[in-house]
Amino acid sequence: MSRIGKAPITVPAGVDVKVSADNIVTVKGPKGELHQPIQAGFNVKLENNVLTIERPNDEKQNRALHGLYRSLLNNNVVGVTQGHTTKQELVGVGYKATNAGQILDLSVGYSHRIMLEVPKEIKLTTVTEKGQNPTIIMESADKQLLGQVAAKIRGFRKPEPYKGKGIRFVGEQLRRKAGKSASKK
Repeated sequence: MSRIGKAPITVPAGVDVKVSADNIVTVKGPKGELHQPIQAGFNVKLENNVLTIERPNDEKQNRALHGLYRSLLNNNVVGVTQGHTTKQELVGVGYKATNAGQILDLSVGYSHRIMLEVPKEIKLTTVTEKGQNPTIIMESADKQLLGQVAAKIRGFRKPEPYKGKGIRFVGEQLRRKAGKSASKK
């Protein structure tokens, strides 16, 4: 059995979980409502505020999906109760980040500014303090959407290994390389 897949999910008070006939699990809580489709054959049960998932058989594909669906549903339960947050910092001289509503405006060393419209499900804030790197803070109930948008922002200027300039997650450890060494003659 999958250790992750068979672990039960405790549903806190104030969270409503419903399983429809076409295997779509709806999780509703104080921070929003999320829907997760589940492949046919998987059985999702809610008993005494504990959510469990059972797979139809022990085929390799079903064993892989068992843990995946459990993790996705747990992320949904955590998202509608506490929410998910990502923080990214811009490291580099002249790098700036500002936002006007849901439009993120980045200046990361190109000849032009990058404008990105962030989905309305994500709460976007930018922080610029003197002596600190500009920071982008995003909060949402949907962890998948949050990670996808964060990866897109990071992709505009990935951190390079020599000086570490670029857009990176706060606390991320980069593998640094030594620069050129002078030849001895």
